[in-house]
Amino acid sequence: MQAATPHDSYAALMDLIKARHAELSPQFQAGARYLADHPDEVAVSSMRSIAARAQVQSAALVRLAQQLGFAGWPELKAIFVERLRAGQAGYAAKAGALAGKEGKERDLVTEVFTAQQRNLAATESANHTALDAAASLLQAAPRVHVAGFRAAHPIAYTLHYLYRLLRPSVQLLSGQGGTLEMDLRALQAGEAVVIVSFAPYSSEALLVAQAARQAGCQVVAISDSAMSPLALQADASIVIAVDSPSFFPSIVAGVAAVESLVELLVARAGPDAVHAIGAAESQLRALGAYASTSNDVN
Repeated sequence: MQAATPHDSYAALMDLIKARHAELSPQFQAGARYLADHPDEVAVSSMRSIAARAQVQSAALVRLAQQLGFAGWPELKAIFVERLRAGQAGYAAKAGALAGKEGKERDLVTEVFTAQQRNLAATESANHTALDAAASLLQAAPRVHVAGFRAAHPIAYTLHYLYRLLRPSVQLLSGQGGTLEMDLRALQAGEAVVIVSFAPYSSEALLVAQAARQAGCQVVAISDSAMSPLALQADASIVIAVDSPSFFPSIVAGVAAVESLVELLVARAGPDAVHAIGAAESQLRALGAYASTSNDVN
């Protein structure tokens, strides 16, 4: 009997993996997460090497493919090959090739900047559709809340600060003074909550996600994996690369992602956004927020 192969695109496959994730065995979950997080490698690497990197048995990848409705591994891999052929990962591939030409004795500064170039390229290439979907969700929501804690806070704050220039009602769920639970009580059905977090995921971020779902809110996740605990319960998911040669995850690509998201929102809002931003800028100048210089540069 021929196995069903209902997946005609990479996006459809990712949707299926997210929908089935909870029912997969731990071994299958590990394999599925690696597929979602490293689509370029899946397209060009052998099943054995992918299994080794994912720390699962090769046979587990075959069984995972079958459980997802494919005849076997080659049919599943074909989805990733087509994604790469279509050019969706072109920037990441170019960045990887450029990094490969670096000398073996790169200093720490060069190492960090090279990693950021890869992070930006990978995040950009993977999120055109995701950013568009997130912008649509936020634009339609009657109210928007933003949350991000610890290392993820700068990304969340950047989104809050920029978005608030054109939409003053945007709220930051900071939990300042230990009042996070009080902030969460204000969530209403139909509102949107943007949550930023990456491994190790903060307990506060997961608490916000749970409260948002219980309140009937739409959730936008910005995290480091399509299989993260945030992405798995989100209505829209933006996956950012956080790799770093340093001891701490990088936030550079996350900041770029939220800047791109705000650009989309400004473009969609049109003249209304221009008016709101102009009014905010005028008020800031009137209140003395910017230092006066000979060139009047802020």
